Order: sequence, then C-alpha cells, then structure tokens
Amino acid sequence: MSLLLEPAVPAPGVDSPVAWHFGDPLGEQRLLVTGAGLVDRSHRDVVTVTGIDRLPWLHSIISQHVSDLSDGDSMESLVLSPHGHVEQHWQLTELDGTVWIDTEPGEGPTALAYLDKMRFLKRVESTDVSPDWAVLSLVGPTAGDVLTAAGLPVPAPGRAIALDGGGFVRGMSWPTPGAVDLVVPRTAAAEIAQRLQSAGAGSAGIWAFEALRVVARRPRFGFETDHKTIPHEVGWIGPAVHLNKGCYRGQETVARVQNLGRPPRRLVLLYLGGESDVLPAAGTPVQLDGKTVGFVGSALHHYELGPIGLALVKRSVGSEAHLTVDGSPVALED
Repeated sequence: MSLLLEPAVPAPGVDSPVAWHFGDPLGEQRLLVTGAGLVDRSHRDVVTVTGIDRLPWLHSIISQHVSDLSDGDSMESLVLSPHGHVEQHWQLTELDGTVWIDTEPGEGPTALAYLDKMRFLKRVESTDVSPDWAVLSLVGPTAGDVLTAAGLPVPAPGRAIALDGGGFVRGMSWPTPGAVDLVVPRTAAAEIAQRLQSAGAGSAGIWAFEALRVVARRPRFGFETDHKTIPHEVGWIGPAVHLNKGCYRGQETVARVQNLGRPPRRLVLLYLGGESDVLPAAGTPVQLDGKTVGFVGSALHHYELGPIGLALVKRSVGSEAHLTVDGSPVALED
C-alpha cells in the first residue's frame, strides 16, 4: 500500500507494493517536469555498513572509488562478476559513520550475502535488510522550493544531509535535475510525505518516475540488464564505475572494453508501434529480419512521446534499421 495518502492503482511486477498512478498517469508525468511530485519508492531494499574499515573494504570489492569519501557523499556503484558482468546496482551514501546502500526491490538479500562473503577479517558490520527505512523521491524543477517550504534541507546533487529524527535527504541528478531522495524511518514516512504535500508537492506514481527515467536513458537493474550486461553497454561508466582505481572484481573486462571501445551492445530508446495499449514486457525480443538482435527493457506510455521503451541491442544494429517488437515496427534512437 502506498505511503501517499490517496487512492492509488498498484504498480505491476516488482513495483507492486507502491502506487502505479493516482488516476492521471500522464498528468503526473507532466507534474514531474513542470513542478514537483512525490513518488513512493519505499519498496527499495536498504542495507547499512558500519565499522572502521568500511570505506577501504568497500573500495576493494565494488566498482566505485569510495576509500576517501567525505561525510555526505552519495553515488551509484556496481558489483561485477569476475568476467565483468553486472550483478548488482547500488545507490551508496556515506553519512555519520555509516554507509547506506539502497537497491532494487528484492535485491537486498543478494547485496547482504555478497558483503558477508567478502568480509574476511575486516572490522565491518552489515545489517540485515531493514524494513525500518523507506525511500521517497521528490522530483521536478520546484523540488528545492518544496523542501525549503517544508523546513527540510536542500542538498546538492551527489550530497546527502542528515534529517532530524533519522535518515537523510540526498540530491540526485536524475530522473530530472534537482530531484532528491529522502531515506526516512518507515514509521515517519507518511507524516513526512504529508508535510511535503502541504508544502506544494503533488502525488505521482512510479509510472511517472519510470517514464522520465526512460527518456533520460537511465538503465534499471533487472529491466535493461541481463546476465551478460557489462557497464559500458548501458552507460554506467562514470556514474557507477570509476576508471582510475585499484583492482576489483571484473576490472579486467572494464579496462579491456574501455581501451578497445567496442562493447557488444548498446542502450537505445525505442518508439513503439502497434495499436494495442498492451506494451511489451521486459525481456521481449527486438528483431531484425526475423532474427533477435536485442531485448526490450522498460516500456510505457509517455505523456508527450507516446509508447516508448528502452532496449539493449547489438552494437551493429544501425539507427535506420527496420526493427520489430511483437511483430510491430519500432523506431530506434541513440
């Protein structure tokens, strides 16, 4: 059930614990572009890591440079397989002696198992996946004004500020500039949401958030990734992978692809055809002359662009290729 106190339509799939929309999904998208909308993403899993060795230890086992993070720094990071394939995607925040990791719904146990496996004799502790924390996203050009009116701090992108009563607010560069995430105690989440709405934020479902993410070409783990995905294919070099750091699992593949500049696939935007309102599910093949050349990730209706989606396709597929999905023609845009 959504933490936003309005009648909601539940989202499909892994997002089913939160609101898909509140009755006007396209209007909610427009709100996130022109004003400020509050999106319940409280189904994300949250894990914390404490201990004196937490930063150098994490630095050695993930794709980001985190050994010298300052208090309040926040960034994306990946866990890669030995062959460089993406296994996990985290949003990582260092604050007040604790590293906070929030990840996709259901992926918390995988993150925790990896941390426990790699601990060895380091002076670190990781909690279980905690139900005590909830993630709310405030998105739109007036998000800062809403935070100020609600008496809450306004962080810069990539920075987090602690909140009275626990948790923090962190600045994000996506799905729109000026967006923020609030990681707050679940027991206080509804009250904080109401406070933000009283300060001028409207309610928006995860559909609106996802539509803006797709337009921004931001991949989502488990949607635009499969067991073979490498960071270069989906634009995670830079945002989630640091190229100038010491050895970590999968680094050899990252370095090789960086030097050769030839990832086997690339992330593209699709303009979807067909007459039906039913859009292709994640994993649906993208075909060229009857042969599969990729797969669809997220697909949904955008308030201006109509039915769109992200897809991961072979590098050799040209931008003018005559592609089909479920038998209907689609157009590709890099």
